[in-house]
Amino acid sequence: MRILAFEDSYDIEALLIAGNIDTSQFTIEQKWNSEDALSAIKDFAPDVLLLDHFMPPMKGLDVLKAVILEVEKKEMIRPKMIIGISSAGFANRAMLNAGADLAIAKFNLANLELWSE
Repeated sequence: MRILAFEDSYDIEALLIAGNIDTSQFTIEQKWNSEDALSAIKDFAPDVLLLDHFMPPMKGLDVLKAVILEVEKKEMIRPKMIIGISSAGFANRAMLNAGADLAIAKFNLANLELWSE
């Protein structure tokens, strides 16, 4: 599974490892800002896209909306799973309302069943 995370504060792989997830079976790439987010997503072609809401220079919600637009224009293949990973509940709800498949507090990320699929 190819995982691309846009998260500017916490190491996503470290969060998964701390939650007892064996990350050796994944290819994980983390971007610490959202500069050139669409290019990074197109280039990496993730199965799972993790988007933090509060991320400079472009919020995760804006990245999500841009991804959906690119998919609609057939300029990008949609990741199988797009997950909002904010610590703020309102931000995760906004991600779900905008088209994310799931939303979860980033510190609970390891609790998702998808890591064992």
